[in-house]
Amino acid sequence: MSVQVEKLEKNMAKLTIEVSAEELEKAIEGAYQKNKKNVRVPGFRKGKVPRQMIERMYGKEVFYEDAINELIPDAYEKALEECGEEIVSSPKIDIEQIEAGKPFIFTAEVAVKPEVRLGKYKGVKIDKIEVEVTDEEVDAEIERERNNNARNVVVEDRPVKDGDMTIIDFEGFVDGVAFEGGKGEDYPLTIGSGAFIPGFEEQLIGAEIGKGVEVNVTFPENYQAEELKGKAALFKCMVKEIKEKELPELDDEFAGEVSEFDTLAEYKEDVKKKLAEKKEKNAKDAKEDAVIDAIINDSDMEIPEPMLETQQKQLVDDFAQRIQMQGINIEQYYQLTGSNYDMMLEQVKPQADKRIKSRLVLEAVVEKEGIEVSEEEYTKETERMAEIYQMEAEKVREMLEGREKEQVMKDLAIRKAIDFVVENAKEK
Repeated sequence: MSVQVEKLEKNMAKLTIEVSAEELEKAIEGAYQKNKKNVRVPGFRKGKVPRQMIERMYGKEVFYEDAINELIPDAYEKALEECGEEIVSSPKIDIEQIEAGKPFIFTAEVAVKPEVRLGKYKGVKIDKIEVEVTDEEVDAEIERERNNNARNVVVEDRPVKDGDMTIIDFEGFVDGVAFEGGKGEDYPLTIGSGAFIPGFEEQLIGAEIGKGVEVNVTFPENYQAEELKGKAALFKCMVKEIKEKELPELDDEFAGEVSEFDTLAEYKEDVKKKLAEKKEKNAKDAKEDAVIDAIINDSDMEIPEPMLETQQKQLVDDFAQRIQMQGINIEQYYQLTGSNYDMMLEQVKPQADKRIKSRLVLEAVVEKEGIEVSEEEYTKETERMAEIYQMEAEKVREMLEGREKEQVMKDLAIRKAIDFVVENAKEK
């Protein structure tokens, strides 16, 4: 196998990858062996049809697709190792030549890591962040805890009010015709949660159990269902159940139930301490962000579009995995929020851009300052990971070989670079 690199504009490159005719033949033969059992030809037993016969009937290209799918991943991986470029995007693959008896040639257009002109990174000036916990913040935190420990009590003697938890049936109509996905039964809806399209929940305030109520809304112009964008709709609803929160009394008994303390005064003091710790951490994070933002603004780099797109997709995929762990799949999320995949990609674009630039300038600091990570620091990190994943540290180190270990070492170096630039920053 051989690879040639052609540098393109805007930190892009084209890799031309050539796989030998022998390797192509081996892949085609493998595709034949895998698929021959599915081919029926009169006069031959199932699975015994010669390859030449199949190729004569369906064309020599019949096994090319499977052969390509077998060859490309391995050849591309080897090309990455040989080319010496740091690739930062998924490849755009094009087939240049595929013919039995000749080398298989394909190209991969990729983004390469952009060069960074590192600006000022020592002595960066940032605003000082004061950390103070007020009595109002302590009271608000305790009130949140009261709400978390509230009982949901069934209400039967009054209509719906803001904040109620309801069970409703509903059916939506546009121009008098029911539309797909617009009907629900025994649907749990908290009034004021913003779970439904704007204006829906507010119109249920005052509704009585068992009595129909009509809700008139207009779908947003960016609603995911094309046929409903900007359309006026009528929902026929019925409230079947109302529940409200009943908060516990704020006393020593409450403190004993929600904490390890016997008195409300002790509990309040602990809440204040934890809020201070949280604010200290937030201030530390904010200081890091401010320093890195200042370095980015004083540095220069050109981010290739495919690199940005790859990061955007990663952020959306990560978000989908997180909400999946909460029992909501991404399609349900799109339905509830009126968004879609493309809208999510656009939404995370600034975050993706910031993440890429932050990494690039910090990598430049690592190189400029000659920051290194020792084996002892690597060992401590694997021990920390082992504790998180409840594994033996040695097992973690066995899993982190080659590229995986290299990535952990790079991440540790980035962490040291963050500490370095923050320690050298100056507060105004």
